[in-house]
Amino acid sequence: MGRNLKDANFIATTALPAAGASNASASFDLGAGAFKPEEMELQVILPATPNLADTKNVALTIKDSADNVTFTAIAGLSTIVVTGSGGAGAAAVTETIRLPSTTRQYIQLAQAVDASGGTNTGVSTTFQLLF
Repeated sequence: MGRNLKDANFIATTALPAAGASNASASFDLGAGAFKPEEMELQVILPATPNLADTKNVALTIKDSADNVTFTAIAGLSTIVVTGSGGAGAAAVTETIRLPSTTRQYIQLAQAVDASGGTNTGVSTTFQLLF
């Protein structure tokens, strides 16, 4: 059974970057010491991106860090990729992911839009922890 409790301190909403650029959400501090990330789920919500150009991608990568400065992709988690098609952009995507036990103290969502990907800055992702 999935987690469904939310805490306002662990919800970040971030606009997509311009085409050919990247950005990242605010980071979440999971706490030091005896925290158990495998007891949490992470939910990533990307609304429809109607302006995403055909064959161009939005890539969302969950990253972690030990120092809240240097972030790297979390091993074992796939990048979420949506691709524009049919002149209609891409449909909305919601992914719920259980964090691996090796997840470090800080996490964030990195976002990238392909060059010539269209104007998608009016679309914002939601990145939230579920307990």
